[in-house]
Amino acid sequence: MRSTTWRRTVTVEEYVDYHKNGFLIVKGLLPEKDTEKLQIVTDDIYHGRTNLDHLDHIHDWMTDEQKMERWASARVHQLHRETEAGEWGLLHPRVLDVLEALIGPDVLALQSMLFFNPPGKGGQGWHQDSYYIQTQPDTLIGAWIALDRADQENGCLWVAPGSHHEPVYPPQKRWADYVHADEKQIQGLYTAENASHTDDSINNLSNVAAKYGEAVPVVLEPGDVLFFHSHLLHRSYRNETKDRFRRSYVTHYCNARSWVPWDGSNANHILARGRSHLPYAAPKFGTPVEFTPEAEGLSDQGTKMVAMPDGGMGKIEM
Repeated sequence: MRSTTWRRTVTVEEYVDYHKNGFLIVKGLLPEKDTEKLQIVTDDIYHGRTNLDHLDHIHDWMTDEQKMERWASARVHQLHRETEAGEWGLLHPRVLDVLEALIGPDVLALQSMLFFNPPGKGGQGWHQDSYYIQTQPDTLIGAWIALDRADQENGCLWVAPGSHHEPVYPPQKRWADYVHADEKQIQGLYTAENASHTDDSINNLSNVAAKYGEAVPVVLEPGDVLFFHSHLLHRSYRNETKDRFRRSYVTHYCNARSWVPWDGSNANHILARGRSHLPYAAPKFGTPVEFTPEAEGLSDQGTKMVAMPDGGMGKIEM
């Protein structure tokens, strides 16, 4: 088991602030060299040095303007399934340290998204992440890793502190695996219309966010990480600068004992910490993860689980 001398602990004040406000900013959580590793893979994808199978390829002959237009509204989904660096970022031990304190000790890694947000582009209206990704019990949490400075000029995230106490406002079309409450269980709950739309006059979640007063901009430096509750209402605006990107790597997790109907089943997602009675996937690129020992009395010894060539998980005694 890793030594506690370099494990990123969460203070009582941070834990309380997260549950009070629905978010927690951890400054400098990723060391500079680790942030640079994610910046490099981001640059390689943007410029076409790394092309992903599920996206149209970027070519050397493209101009900077053409590349910027190509990535204007695009985000790279599930980067951890296509690149070693993406998986490593999703399973970064310092991020998992904080998650273990907030939703653990058992952590399932679900999703990764890479955002470019070039000058003059980007922006997403008020929404709740549990509107899109369902877990039962409802334990979803996001981690927003800044790869550039994010501020009001280049389209940083804005949050409505305390709005995570709201239920999830359901979509107009109720898909089969939607597991949150609706009007039959919560009186006054209504259908979310135009969630994520940047026009507040038609996105009726803006009315919910307004109940919590002035929204707060989340200003981050590269390597800072925002952890946010899946019910928290949040949004971003267009990057209004002429020469600054607002790149970020956004990842999602839940307690590993929650059932996840989203994106297939739990068997498609990586057990990053602890244990689970549910199915789970191994890291495709062999990034080490930590399991809790099953036998009592081994808590001070521990084991490390790594992906094996046959696709299964193998133990390494620590």
